This record gives sequence, C-alpha cells and structure tokens, in this order.
Amino acid sequence: MRPHSSAIRFRREALNMSLAMLSERTGIDKTHLSKVQNGKAGLSNENIQKLAEALGVTPADITHEEKS
Repeated sequence: MRPHSSAIRFRREALNMSLAMLSERTGIDKTHLSKVQNGKAGLSNENIQKLAEALGVTPADITHEEKS
C-alpha cells in the first residue's frame, strides 16, 4: 500500500494532532512521518495500519488503494 500524503495530513490536522503526538501514538519517528506527509517516504503495511488506527480511519482512507 502506498500512503496518500495529503489524506494523512488532512486527517491529522482535522484532529488537531501534531506530528509529535502522532509519532507518540504510532511509534513512527516524527521526521519520517513528516517525509511521508510530504510524499518523500513510504510506510510498511504494518505502519500504515498503526497510522490508520491512530487517526481513527481505515488503511484504505489514507492510502492510494481502492476502497472495498
């Protein structure tokens, strides 16, 4: 799965969540999350799942994968 950078940023900002807060909730380095949001890095499927859970969405909501 490829992360959808703008969907991740939009959801995080809608929750008034900083990158630091998201990093704490997921265990993913803040610098790496910043790169993901800027389209300069990817995430493993495991980390996409962690990110989706922290943002309260499904993995399909924050990736370029088709929703079923």
